[in-house]
Amino acid sequence: MSTPAETERKRRMPRAERERQMMAVAEEIFAERGYQATGMDEVAERCGVSKPMIYEYFGSKEGLLVACVRHARGQLATATTEAVIGATGPRDALRRGLVAFFRFTDAHRRAWSLVLRNEAAVAGAAAAAEVEAIRQEQVDIDIALLSTFLPDAPRTDLEAAAQIVVGACERLSLWYVSRDDITAEQAADHLMRVLWTGLAALVAPSTAG
Repeated sequence: MSTPAETERKRRMPRAERERQMMAVAEEIFAERGYQATGMDEVAERCGVSKPMIYEYFGSKEGLLVACVRHARGQLATATTEAVIGATGPRDALRRGLVAFFRFTDAHRRAWSLVLRNEAAVAGAAAAAEVEAIRQEQVDIDIALLSTFLPDAPRTDLEAAAQIVVGACERLSLWYVSRDDITAEQAADHLMRVLWTGLAALVAPSTAG
């Protein structure tokens, strides 16, 4: 039971903080029960707010899911782009990005499960589009990264490589998050052994670090 002080704090909570609270609670329930079995009444109860307030903030249950996925998208983009700062070459940059990806999926298993379990496709077109936006953003990040280190490589080759990297990461993450005996570094190394064999053909010997 909340104390009067806690109740007052909830009333005065800034909108941005309130939104984060609602998304964190919703993310947990979506991951526990799945999108269809999640009720807005339960989200409201766990947040200590009224159901109309959630609708005021997010518009609908799908809108709430979209907000959760969009938040995860932003965090993943930040994690993967920051990880490659200071990389010494394309191989080093790729491995750093892969490790950051798997560390993210490990630290945000509830959020990532919304993508992996195809909850967005069940929710509706807007949510499905947001999940696809995650994939496309990661593709764009990989293309930009590869272009930096491989300025002479054909654009088509870079686009194809980026699509392959993102698809492989997503599939391997299904296996990775189901295990407790594999580290992010080990998962990244499993992919490197497969991916780098092909990518190395695009790399000049002097830039392969």
